Amino acid sequence: MRFSKKTMAAMLAAAMIVSAFSACGSSSGSAGTTTAAAATSAAATTAAAAAAGSSDSGAAMSDSDRIISAAQAGKVGNWGLGNEYEIFALLTKYGQENKFLSQAFDMDGFDDDSITLASAMTYNELGLVQNSYEGGYGYGDTVGIIDMNNEGVAMLEDNLFCTKAFAEQNPNTVKAFISASMKGWKYACENPEEAAQIVFEAGSSVSSDHQAYMASEVKKLCETDTNGNTVTDYGKMDEAAMQQTLDLAKQYISLDDSTAAEKLQALTLDDIRSTAYWTDAMAGSFDAPEKTDVSIQLKWLPQAQFMGYFVAKAKGYYDEVGLNVTIVSGGGDIGETTAVNNGTVDFGVTWVSNLISANAGGMDLLEIAQVYQRSGLVLVYKK
Repeated sequence: MRFSKKTMAAMLAAAMIVSAFSACGSSSGSAGTTTAAAATSAAATTAAAAAAGSSDSGAAMSDSDRIISAAQAGKVGNWGLGNEYEIFALLTKYGQENKFLSQAFDMDGFDDDSITLASAMTYNELGLVQNSYEGGYGYGDTVGIIDMNNEGVAMLEDNLFCTKAFAEQNPNTVKAFISASMKGWKYACENPEEAAQIVFEAGSSVSSDHQAYMASEVKKLCETDTNGNTVTDYGKMDEAAMQQTLDLAKQYISLDDSTAAEKLQALTLDDIRSTAYWTDAMAGSFDAPEKTDVSIQLKWLPQAQFMGYFVAKAKGYYDEVGLNVTIVSGGGDIGETTAVNNGTVDFGVTWVSNLISANAGGMDLLEIAQVYQRSGLVLVYKK
C-alpha cells in the first residue's frame, strides 16, 4: 500500500503529540509567558536587517535572525498539543511574543512556504523532509535546522514510568522490567538496522526505509545528552536536564484548573521521578518479580521510537528476568498516562512534560528511567 506524503507525515507526526491528551487537567495551547520584558528596539532592528538580508541571495542569515524574522512574520510552526513549550522558551529567549502558526500533521506547510520555521522531530518529520523515499519530500541538504538543545531550551522526551503505588508494591518487577528494557535499548542502539527490522516485523506503522532512518536518529537521542556529551548508561536520569525540563514546564505549561496550576508550581523532581529503581536495576540488585505478567503502553504504533522494548521482547530479555510482557500500541482512546494511572497497563512511555502535567492534574505517576537523553525537537528551514 502506498501512502501519500500527507498521509505518511500525518501518521508520524501524530505520534509525537497524541500523549498531550492524556494529561489530567487541560492545558491551554495559547498560554505561556508573553513577550519578554527584555525585548528591545535592537531586536526589532535585527529583525528588519534579517528581512532585508533574506531578499539578498548573497546574504547569509544567522539562526537568531531567522527566528526573529519568522516570529515577527508569524511563520513559526508547531502542532500546539504538548511540545510547544520549547518553542515558547526559544521565542522568549529572542524577545519575541509566544505565538506560533498552527502546523498540520504533515510538512505540507513547510513545503509550500506558508511556514518558514517548521517544527520537526529529528527522527520523524526531519527525515521525511530530507529524504526521497516513500512519503518523503526530498529536500536533502538544502534545509537547515535550529536545535533546541543547542539553543539551551531543551525539554526531555520519551521516558519509562509507572504509578508510585505500583512501584512500591512491586519493586522487583519494576527493577526487572527496567533491567531488561535497558538491555534491549543498548542492543538496539548498537544494532540500529537490526532493531529497525525487528520493529518492522512487529507491525510497523511506517515504511522500512523510514523505520531504518528513525532507528539511526533515535540512537543519537539515547546516547547523547543535551550538551552533546556521550551517554553510555542507558536510561539514566540527568539531574540538570530533568530540572531544566521541570523549570520550563512551570514557566510555559498553562493549566486551566487553578488547583492543578498551583500544584504544578510546587512540584519538585522528587515528585515526578525516582532514581532508586534504575540504580538497582542496572546493578542487577533485585529478586524474583512480584508480578510476572505485565504490559507497557507506547505513545503510538510500532516504530523505532520504541525499538528498545521490541528488541527486549524479541531477544528474550524479558523472559530472562521472569517477565511475560505485552506491548500495547498507543494512539487509541486512552492516552498512556491515563492508562497507567487507572491500571489498564503497568508501564508507559511518555514525555517528561506530559508526566508533569498529569501529576499536577492529580495523577501519581513516577518516572523510573529516562530513555531519551536530549530533545528531538528542531525547527527546519530552507537554506
